[in-house]
Amino acid sequence: MAQFYNEYRGVENLQPLVGEISWTKHIVILNKCKDSLERQFYILAAKKFGWSKNILIHQIENKTYEKYLLNQTNFDTALPEHIKKQAHLAIKDEYTFDFLELAWQHSEAELENALIKNIRNFLLEIGHHFSFMGNQFKIEAGDKEYFIDLLLYHRQLQCLVAVELKIGEFLPEYKGKMEFYLSVLNDKVKLPNENDAIGIIICKEKNRTVVEYSLKSSNMPIGVATYTTSPKLPADYQKLLPDSKSITEKINQYFF
Repeated sequence: MAQFYNEYRGVENLQPLVGEISWTKHIVILNKCKDSLERQFYILAAKKFGWSKNILIHQIENKTYEKYLLNQTNFDTALPEHIKKQAHLAIKDEYTFDFLELAWQHSEAELENALIKNIRNFLLEIGHHFSFMGNQFKIEAGDKEYFIDLLLYHRQLQCLVAVELKIGEFLPEYKGKMEFYLSVLNDKVKLPNENDAIGIIICKEKNRTVVEYSLKSSNMPIGVATYTTSPKLPADYQKLLPDSKSITEKINQYFF
């Protein structure tokens, strides 16, 4: 109690949030997070998503704070205002698939099959409000068949989410393929009451500059993320975080 009082008093972004979550969750955040902005993020996220104590611990240990702040999307220009905020909290910069029993070298088919076999853990990792609709989801265009690796649905955004899995580095041409999938989904699969589909390209590696240039020219909402089968965050990940002012702006944008 004394530590809680000493560390939270006079901190403007934390004081109003004391009553937002349970005391047990506050203790978890107090012990595991030392930065006030990180604490604010987890308090707001725990309230917004209804995280239990164990899920909150998992999210903190999984570096969810960093992964949401660093995500690479074109949502600011490609999505309408009424779903833009929620969409930013639907895409992470990196997904941790440490629950998969995969060899260091594996194929895209092996990755996809392993995720399907561990669908509960996959949905917990990819984020709140996602539902699984199918893998190798068939779409048709010009009398030809095409198959989307994974098709999800985001209940809050009310939209289809196409996921493409790549075991190598992100290439600019992946964006064009995803744009094609999203166009067909919007024309032939999306229901009248739903928002336009969103795409997530999950690669083993990515060059952030290449991703930035690739997404800049697209009017389709796409995010590019990486995946790892190890729970350890890259050593330089923390260095990529923006300054405190930018983090504050992002938190305000996402939650308020």
